[in-house]
Amino acid sequence: MNLESLINPPSLRHPQSRRAFVEACARMAFGTTVLPLLAPSTALAQGTARGRGFGSARHIIFLQLRGGMSHIDTFDPKSGSSKGPRGAVSAKGGMQLSEFLPQTARVSDRIAVVRSMSAKVGVHAAAQYLIRTGYEQRGTVQHPCLGAWAQHYLGASTKSLPSSVCINHNSAHGNGFFAPGLSPLPILDPDSGLQHATSEAGIPVLEKRLGLVKDVDRVFREKYPDENVRAYNEFYDATLQLMKSSELKAFDLTQEPAKVRESYGNSKFGRGCLLARRLVQHGVRYVEVSSGNWDMHTGLEDRMEEVGGEFDRGFAALLEDLTATGLLKNTLVVVATEFGRKPAFDGSGRGHYPKAFSTVLAGAGIKRGFVYGATDEQGAEVVEGEMSVGNLHATIGWAAGLPIEQIVMSPSERPFTVGNKSKPVLDLFA
Repeated sequence: MNLESLINPPSLRHPQSRRAFVEACARMAFGTTVLPLLAPSTALAQGTARGRGFGSARHIIFLQLRGGMSHIDTFDPKSGSSKGPRGAVSAKGGMQLSEFLPQTARVSDRIAVVRSMSAKVGVHAAAQYLIRTGYEQRGTVQHPCLGAWAQHYLGASTKSLPSSVCINHNSAHGNGFFAPGLSPLPILDPDSGLQHATSEAGIPVLEKRLGLVKDVDRVFREKYPDENVRAYNEFYDATLQLMKSSELKAFDLTQEPAKVRESYGNSKFGRGCLLARRLVQHGVRYVEVSSGNWDMHTGLEDRMEEVGGEFDRGFAALLEDLTATGLLKNTLVVVATEFGRKPAFDGSGRGHYPKAFSTVLAGAGIKRGFVYGATDEQGAEVVEGEMSVGNLHATIGWAAGLPIEQIVMSPSERPFTVGNKSKPVLDLFA
């Protein structure tokens, strides 16, 4: 066995393997599964052209509706043969929304609806990957989510909390080809918050153990300054810092008044939206909140009453809360789904339809009460302002102040940019 294989074994060269190794070490030494983001700060690249909306979003809340939201039964209602079980309602700002979204209609003067999204991927897993990363899946390459891109360029957003958090869904591969430390911290249950953030041994004992580990490793670290060894030690330092932080209260929903908790509803999505607001309020830059069960091939009316109702209540409450706390000014809220549903309504449900669908943006300089793009009378074809998933990611990256044209080389020496070389849609900014 050669020296290279000793200090950088194949089992640790893949980012996910290194992540699993570090997590296992944490469990053995600290009795914890906390994995904070470890990457050192990186200054924003200089020379990026600035314009309308650039850098307006200090925080991003990305609401991912998994399963494929029907654009026709939400943000792009139609009449005639495409009409579903409910009609349209005139909302604030002059736009039309589905009757399934009464709470959103009440706050629609704060949102911009994009009715001209279009893609070519109609399979759930692949389409969800695309809407989350801005890239189609390509062999063994894993692409970063927006939170990882932002931390790569802007550095950590807080001293003790993670810069990215993923709620109600596993954040696997969120770092993409970046270091494992840029992966979002997963919170699978908003009510439970951050699990295993404390240890029965106590902080002084943990600090003593960490000191002993460093003493044992010192000679090896000095002789072989390997990236993986450095990440191993940075992990312990960051984990201990997080465990000692008073900011852990950001993950505790019981800190909120009962009236505020009630406004979001009792669903996991609603609670996730409330947790997202708390996290951005404490400095977390990027928060994903997932809502499932939007794959409505059958029983669309009942499912929209339940799942759509949970979304409607949680989304409206989030916008009102961000407005009341003053956070909407510098927080970009994005509602995204992997594709739309077929215009033809069979009386029960609709099939997959990536050719035309909708998304929503709000806050951080986005126009209010605004509709961008359009589909035809059936909701089948984009007839105005076609927008790709890459355009969406470039627009979000632009709002966050990222150098979206700057190329980053992956470990496999392939070039990538935020939004896959797409342009931001500046017409969405006021």
